[in-house]
Amino acid sequence: MSRWYEVTLDPDDNDTFFVTVPAFPEISTFGVNLEQARRNGLDAIEEAIAARIAAGDDLPGPARPDEDMRMRGNFVQIPLLVFLKCGLYMRGRAKGITRAELARRMGVHREQVDRLFRIDHNSRLDQIEAAFEAIGEPLDVDLSFEKAA
Repeated sequence: MSRWYEVTLDPDDNDTFFVTVPAFPEISTFGVNLEQARRNGLDAIEEAIAARIAAGDDLPGPARPDEDMRMRGNFVQIPLLVFLKCGLYMRGRAKGITRAELARRMGVHREQVDRLFRIDHNSRLDQIEAAFEAIGEPLDVDLSFEKAA
């Protein structure tokens, strides 16, 4: 599964770049150069994800850009922890599992579960993994290591 979201970086009339994100129509930000524009776009995506989770709304899935598309700089990659929290939120929501029910299944306090859904909280991987197990969706990682040429 991809962790990439498309960003649109349009030169503005004041020597900045106007940033929008097709998957999140509520996002508009800017940067004084392309690097800052991408960074601000990524920050805005994380804030939009947090706001949608807080509101109980759906999250748009990431894109599947090829290597050439990513190299052109039209995509930003969300951090792995944010990606896992999004997946936990969407999978639990699809199954109708409330946070209170998840806390019960995990045998923890509700506040501990609430932190799993806060994008700005540095949750531990073992807690995320336990939450996926509790909703019946064990994490599976498919990682290959290729020998460098």
